[in-house]
Amino acid sequence: MAVHDDSNGQKKKSSDSLDEIPTFNVENMQNNTRIINYSRTFMSIIGGVIAGILGYTALTGFIFYFVIMAITTVGLAAKTGFAVHSFFDSWNQIVFDGILGGLLVTL
Repeated sequence: MAVHDDSNGQKKKSSDSLDEIPTFNVENMQNNTRIINYSRTFMSIIGGVIAGILGYTALTGFIFYFVIMAITTVGLAAKTGFAVHSFFDSWNQIVFDGILGGLLVTL
């Protein structure tokens, strides 16, 4: 842990500073986003197969798709231990990324 001197001459640990900027590894963030897209595409295919077997069409199938995506979102958040900001920029990435692309797969 690094130690910094503040203007009063007191020593302060870098981990105690509240105004530090978090750093992210871009490659890991891209990999995490890719995993979200693969997961949503896979769940879209599985959801489409299940909807077809159960005979869900039109509005019922559309609602079923969004239920499957909600379950997928909860599963992805649980996989991160609900500490989404450790793996992604914001909750928007885990909630909204890949939903419309997956919708085209199921149609």
